Amino acid sequence: MTPSLVPLYLRSRRLPGTAAALAVLFAVSRWGADRLVDRPFFESGARVPMVVLVPVLVAAVTGLSLHSRSGELDRSAPLPWWRWRGAHLLALTGLAVLWLGTALPGDPAHFGAPTLVRGVLGFTGLAAAGAALLGARLSWLPPVVYGGTVYLAAPRTPGGAAAVWAWSMQPGAQPAAWATAVLLFAAGAALVAVRGPAADGAR
Repeated sequence: MTPSLVPLYLRSRRLPGTAAALAVLFAVSRWGADRLVDRPFFESGARVPMVVLVPVLVAAVTGLSLHSRSGELDRSAPLPWWRWRGAHLLALTGLAVLWLGTALPGDPAHFGAPTLVRGVLGFTGLAAAGAALLGARLSWLPPVVYGGTVYLAAPRTPGGAAAVWAWSMQPGAQPAAWATAVLLFAAGAALVAVRGPAADGAR
């Protein structure tokens, strides 16, 4: 990146506001994790809403940050935008993973921090793909719709085919769930880095 262009890029994507929104979300997640521990009948299942909802919200905020107030100008500028967009997405995702990886106490073998991190990767990939296909302003739609649907439809028994299609609801290591989430992140990040967010109103 050209150093002199970094502040302009940050302002055009409203990244200071995005960072503030993520900071609030991280603080709320930490508070929510502490409240879960204080519950008299605390069990791993009590964490499920948090390990689904928080990554969905992180992904939605990250996807919205890909919107540019100067989209047409960006598309005409002779700059390696894929690098800028890739660094943008990796920086926000890395920040979320580092922070949320320590946010949830309890047994990681069930619904602990690893599940939270996996959710951030997978849902952010869906948001990035949504930005590339639907536009950044609608990038929240795929993670919200998918996350809500799987939360309601996922079977109680983990593993099997559900480890792939219901990866966000899988406890523990679950290699298939991790592979799916990482693949979604890599595909979504690559798609939005190369193509950029779709123009507003483009479908």
